Amino acid sequence: MTDKPAALPARPHFSSGPCAKRPGWTPSQLAIDSLGRSHRSKLGKARLKLAIDLTREILGVPDTHRIAIVPASDTGAYEMAMWTMLGARPVTALAWESFGEGWVTDAVKQLKLNPTVITAPYGELPDLAAVDFSTDVLFTANGTTSGVRVPDYDWVPETREGLTFADATSAVFAQGVDWAKCDVLTYSWQKVLGGEGAHGMLILGPRAVERLESYTPAWPLPKIFRLVAKGKLTEGVFTGETINTPSMLAVEDYIDALQWAQSIGGLPAMMARADANAAALDAWVQARPWVEHLAKDPASRSNTSVCLVLPGLPEDQVKAMVSLLEKEHAAYDIGAYRDAPPGLRIWCGATVDTADVVTLTRWLDWAYVQVTR
Repeated sequence: MTDKPAALPARPHFSSGPCAKRPGWTPSQLAIDSLGRSHRSKLGKARLKLAIDLTREILGVPDTHRIAIVPASDTGAYEMAMWTMLGARPVTALAWESFGEGWVTDAVKQLKLNPTVITAPYGELPDLAAVDFSTDVLFTANGTTSGVRVPDYDWVPETREGLTFADATSAVFAQGVDWAKCDVLTYSWQKVLGGEGAHGMLILGPRAVERLESYTPAWPLPKIFRLVAKGKLTEGVFTGETINTPSMLAVEDYIDALQWAQSIGGLPAMMARADANAAALDAWVQARPWVEHLAKDPASRSNTSVCLVLPGLPEDQVKAMVSLLEKEHAAYDIGAYRDAPPGLRIWCGATVDTADVVTLTRWLDWAYVQVTR
């Protein structure tokens, strides 16, 4: 019999998006001078540029790459890249979970590009050696809904004909990026930094800029996707002159998260926190016969969106566990993604404290007993 734990996680926020705010976060700590001001004012543009400059510093984005704040979260950023650059050459799309499958749908049904599609079931990684880099390549750096990530970027050649498009929304700030291998990289603020939604980040290497300035898609582009004017990149977008009106409150929250990351030691410290969280959860999994990682191979197992399955438990009992833990305020929003196999999805990104992960595991033991007795 497992007794009910006496202590709750200090922050039971284990959702995989939006994710836990940074430790110690309160809204009163946000700078608010930019609120109620035009984002095109001197102050507004300065704050937007600061967000871009801090992003470059912490992620180590080289000067060769441009960084923009764009509308509609990671989805908007990735679709902006697809709609403006694809069609110049054949396309290969990799999919091993729901978001990668979404980009396949866009390429097939919306853009009608007839891509080569390389897939793998949930929990596995496609054959990366089968990718033809004479084509443009779409991939997800970290499968948020499957817990499977690319282990590294060694499979991407530095000399390639096509462009690489990396959806890295649940990877950046917790996993390394080889910028020489990424022509396009996108993410959103609400993942590893625990920021607010509705804004995306678009990072373009020089080969992507060359594509934008030399190729015009066959389809019309809505205003919020337009990055080029008169055949030249609209440089202002990459210095904080956003295409549409951003939420300056969300911008200030993003700056706050970046400054926190900077204060704890930058990218190495962020990656170490995520690794420690994932290791604590893995130690618990390895000691329990009734729970397993959905991701089969430890080398490609995510350190942020850790997905677990309970092979001997019917789906209704898994959902009962999730509901019970939320009712007890021990864990919020840890059910598997709706398209994924039934199970648990526990966020282990850098804004989560390892002590809370350890406390959560005790509640998982208790909840399992409650639904199976």
